[in-house]
Amino acid sequence: MLLGLLRRGFSRPHFNQHHLNGQQLFLGAAILCGQTRNMADEISLDEAKKKAARTAVDEWVTEGTKILGIGSGSTVVFAVQRIAERVWKEGELTDLICVPSSYQAQHLILDYNLNLGSLDRNPNIDVAIDGADEVDGHMVCIKGGGGCLLQEKVVASCAKKFIVVADYTKQSTRLGEQWCRGVPIEVAPMAYVPIKLQIEAMFGGEVSLRMAKVKAGPIITDNGNFLLDWKFVAKREYNWDEVNRGITMIPGVLETGLFVNMAHKCYFGMADGNVKAQTK
Repeated sequence: MLLGLLRRGFSRPHFNQHHLNGQQLFLGAAILCGQTRNMADEISLDEAKKKAARTAVDEWVTEGTKILGIGSGSTVVFAVQRIAERVWKEGELTDLICVPSSYQAQHLILDYNLNLGSLDRNPNIDVAIDGADEVDGHMVCIKGGGGCLLQEKVVASCAKKFIVVADYTKQSTRLGEQWCRGVPIEVAPMAYVPIKLQIEAMFGGEVSLRMAKVKAGPIITDNGNFLLDWKFVAKREYNWDEVNRGITMIPGVLETGLFVNMAHKCYFGMADGNVKAQTK
């Protein structure tokens, strides 16, 4: 259904499924805290994602937006779809330059014939739109479930406004309520064992190397690194800013999936069809 929606009405309609699979986007059956959602639930989640993405694009991508950061993941697909509608159907945003945060984002931009930019030439981004695996009541986000966290954080940090789009299953009062796969951490391959041991000693919980689903061995990021997933202690009170800084200081850590004090506004597509906006 998703691919059918994306193919309609554009000058370059051929959208390749590997763009989603490459980031491990589980659109057929998603696993959330050990529970598999059925197809009926997944369809409603797709609609929720679509509403959140389109609302954010229409509110934040204006004629004054010259440089736009494009995130990664299933919800961002709908954001790019809406941007392409406004460029090719409505004749707006013709000068908009899109800066990708991953190979998936780059392919989306090219497949919809949008203007592809880079941080080398476009380091000052007006708005960046990205998804999240979970957002808590203080707007702390966990990102990196699809493996793009380092580039996503770089692009988000270059933006004047960082906007998050997600469905209602990503909204939590505290981290860990909805997303149970832990905090992703991108690391240098040779250092993953000492990093694992240091994180467990410093903050508790359990750290595991993320393994590939199809190929043998660990996941390799767009940047050629390994991913660790830190399952922190449930219901423990963490100062996420301090945790993020502490993990980042460990030699060999490239970046964490904790986005602290970065999101300006979050849009959640709700089960009832409305879109809920959250700010600090």
